[in-house]
Amino acid sequence: MVVELKSWPFWRAVAAEFIGMLLFIVFGIASAIGSPGNAAQEVKVSLAFGLAIATLVQTLGHVSGAHLNPAVSIGLLVSCQISLFRFLCYTVAQMLGAVAASALLDGFRARKIGLAVNQLTGVSAGQGFAIEFFATLQLVLCVIAVTDKRRTDVQGSAPLAIGLSVTLGHLVAISYTGCGINPARSFGPAIIRSQMANHWVYWLGPMCGGITAAFIYDLILAPRSPSLSARRDILLNGPVEDTNDNLIRDGGSPGPSQWPKQ
Repeated sequence: MVVELKSWPFWRAVAAEFIGMLLFIVFGIASAIGSPGNAAQEVKVSLAFGLAIATLVQTLGHVSGAHLNPAVSIGLLVSCQISLFRFLCYTVAQMLGAVAASALLDGFRARKIGLAVNQLTGVSAGQGFAIEFFATLQLVLCVIAVTDKRRTDVQGSAPLAIGLSVTLGHLVAISYTGCGINPARSFGPAIIRSQMANHWVYWLGPMCGGITAAFIYDLILAPRSPSLSARRDILLNGPVEDTNDNLIRDGGSPGPSQWPKQ
């Protein structure tokens, strides 16, 4: 933690998470302010969220890893790819970015216009939890898989794959839960409009989905076997390459280790 706390690239990465989340919420929610319940509207919103993520991951991936989602961050934490301190700072930055973007949109639009607060539609809280869980599980599984540096078979665009995964989640879940799959995205509009009914669904479902995805990938699909001491060092200080000052002096990327250095 001390190493990252004193690292300027680390705080630049935290700022990137704030800026990225702000832009993601502005474009995503702006697309969602329209005619609810319309099938074409749902497709438009799904594509907007997916394209926004693909664009921002391509833009910010080398700076912060472009998590832009506490569920992704906790998945990478459980996978021992980031430190606990980075996870906490990223989550706070993501939440603040979402709140700032929601407040900005709320100021531009009349308060009688919706702010795309996620709500359950025709499903119970338990069913909503399950939908958020599985929609987020496939997203975090995709993120961990396409950014696995052990792979040599990934020839396409990782940001595009992640964006399509977000689109998939929205196409499936938007009719039932509004499709959170991102606790910060759900938190921003809900806190601005003070509409917190069943809000736990949009935290517990995605976070559990992210944790489960990490366990599935690391224990079943592509096992990792770092020692307990190595895991502890990563959780406390982050991967060694994340804090290597030589990367910065030589013009390399300061981004987290799950993304290839530029």
